[in-house]
Amino acid sequence: MTVQSDFKSFLTNLQIKNAGQISGRYGSITRRLNMHFRDSESKTANSLQVGSYGRYTGIDGISDLDMLYIMPPSLWGTYKKDQSGLLDVCKEQIKKVYPQTETKKDRNVIVVSFSNYVIEVVPVFKLTNGKYYYPDTYNGGSWLVCDPKAELKEFKEKNKERNGNLRRLAKMVRAWRTRNNIEMSGFLIDTLCYRFIDKNEDFDNTSYGKYDVLVRDFFEFLENEPDKQYYLAPGSNSHVKVKKKFQSDAKAAREDCDEAITARAEAKADKCNRYYKSVFGRKFPNNTAVAKAETTEEFIEHKYEQDLKYNIALDCEVKTDVMTNFLSRMLDSKERILPERKLKFTAMNIDIVGDFELKWKVLNQGDIADRRNNIRGQIVDDDGTRTKTETADFYGDHLVECYALQNNVVVARDRIEVPIA
Repeated sequence: MTVQSDFKSFLTNLQIKNAGQISGRYGSITRRLNMHFRDSESKTANSLQVGSYGRYTGIDGISDLDMLYIMPPSLWGTYKKDQSGLLDVCKEQIKKVYPQTETKKDRNVIVVSFSNYVIEVVPVFKLTNGKYYYPDTYNGGSWLVCDPKAELKEFKEKNKERNGNLRRLAKMVRAWRTRNNIEMSGFLIDTLCYRFIDKNEDFDNTSYGKYDVLVRDFFEFLENEPDKQYYLAPGSNSHVKVKKKFQSDAKAAREDCDEAITARAEAKADKCNRYYKSVFGRKFPNNTAVAKAETTEEFIEHKYEQDLKYNIALDCEVKTDVMTNFLSRMLDSKERILPERKLKFTAMNIDIVGDFELKWKVLNQGDIADRRNNIRGQIVDDDGTRTKTETADFYGDHLVECYALQNNVVVARDRIEVPIA
């Protein structure tokens, strides 16, 4: 495999698979708050997706999501001296949407804890200069200032200026953080990637085919950074804290990238692949025999355009001869499915307006799937029942996805993990 195909597949593997579910939950929370504060049912007005999801630097498995809800200016007098009360009201409204989900107040935010990620909701008041007041409930209460729109704008413009390489680099660095348990916030990753890209025009006219050098040079940049307590965020100059030194981890990653580049030059593809997996983990594509097995997997993004404006949710009945359980409950309690169970997946909670067609993908993962050459992963049409029946055959952390399409455009999608013991 070439540098281009390796890194293109890598970034495809990093794409957020449950973006439809995430957007749906953002929309449901926004709608509930709009109903209470504005007598509106809009799922998009008065909210702002921030953090890595808002900067488009999040990757599959994202665990922390952030949103601002912009309060009506007329309520400033009500909550000016009652920061805690504002959070309480927002918390109670969100609980009406998700009554079974843990929802709590935590200093500045409402934390909504779903089984696979949390959404932190921050009520804010917009200032005349475009910045926002957000509440701090400590020490009797106060208001702090943030400028997320300036941060989002600066990051977006720099990414465009640098040929899309900024966002892609930030995603790959997140994979490195996950693989190596690096204690580094997503905001710090994005800030460091911005600083590197801002001073480096070498990759402006290149893309995936030079990403072996891009990631190596980035880790070299990190390795040589002086110790700091914080960095200044692009756009706002807010302080982005450094929790722990990262230079030694970056040095190890740079050395592995050097070894991978050398191995590729010597036509040692397996060795090259092992070094990149050491840096980036399982999301970096496999080589040789395993890569042949993986060629059966199809990606909806390669077949259709996406405009994820509706919601769809997946659940699964896990059946034996005497009892039935639901996979969503099992995932919440971290249970695995025992072999030979019957699995019935159902697409539900659909709010799509008009006719649509449904498609499915079942992806087997793990060593057994690799050895059996049974990856699957083809995208297939629904049989008209909005259900798909499978059997729990062998161990692995498998996946099932569904996609709703209108006029050959994906308008909703969801994914559910299928951990088989």
